Amino acid sequence: MNDIDVPDWDVFKEKVKKLRGKFPDESSALLFRGQGDSRWRLTTTLERSEGGPMLFREYYDLICASMAPELKTLAGVEVPTYDYKLCEPFLNPDLLYDVGDPFPLHLYRYMAYLRHFGFPSPLLDWSRSPFVAAFFAFRDDPPGDKPEKRSVFAYCENRAKLKGETRGVPLIRAMGPYVQTHERHFRQRCDYTICGNFDKNYGWHFDSHQAVFDHAHPMHDPLWKFNLPSIEREKVFRELSDYNLNAFSLFGTQESLLETLWYREYVLRKPKM
Repeated sequence: MNDIDVPDWDVFKEKVKKLRGKFPDESSALLFRGQGDSRWRLTTTLERSEGGPMLFREYYDLICASMAPELKTLAGVEVPTYDYKLCEPFLNPDLLYDVGDPFPLHLYRYMAYLRHFGFPSPLLDWSRSPFVAAFFAFRDDPPGDKPEKRSVFAYCENRAKLKGETRGVPLIRAMGPYVQTHERHFRQRCDYTICGNFDKNYGWHFDSHQAVFDHAHPMHDPLWKFNLPSIEREKVFRELSDYNLNAFSLFGTQESLLETLWYREYVLRKPKM
């Protein structure tokens, strides 16, 4: 992982522009992720939950069998019908190396929906916009001990490389943006990645994105981490506001509307002391 400290927002934009120039091909599109503290690791909500490591088939059983009746009844969610045959590819050591989708589209759509509503997910969410990622990096302004730096990650899945040489170690796989799911997916220009590792006795299980980048392999996809000073927050939000990029445009809820109005009508208009 390339860890890069940048002095301000303008330098960050220039670095992203140059980085995009190196990867102009749509097949090697860059994905961006913002995090509100440069000390935070890349973790999925599943990793941060109490569930611990899970097999692909365990997660499938959970979301499509165990919790399906109650979710259908109380939330009216369209849950894919459980099919034990769908578990068979989870025992295939080539699953994440093959060109095809690792999960059927209807299952991926459902997983993305659950992710947007806070259910612990193996999907790590990214955006195809560095500005959306920057919004999430600078969104929170916690009281007390504020983070010195915020981070925006840039990831490039270069499928032209032969990932087969990385067998036996965790592998990251981009899932793609073309899925019909919650409207936030489109508002935020979302994409997702999963990280998996294969065990010959149990099949595929979810693994740590951070572990992949901590132990860089020559065939792994590149990742850049841009660290920006927290004091750039107002400057970032003023520019994003000019593009109408705010909590309401990204979430579309009443809560996000009120968050946007507070910041736009009071914080940004407040005279500097």
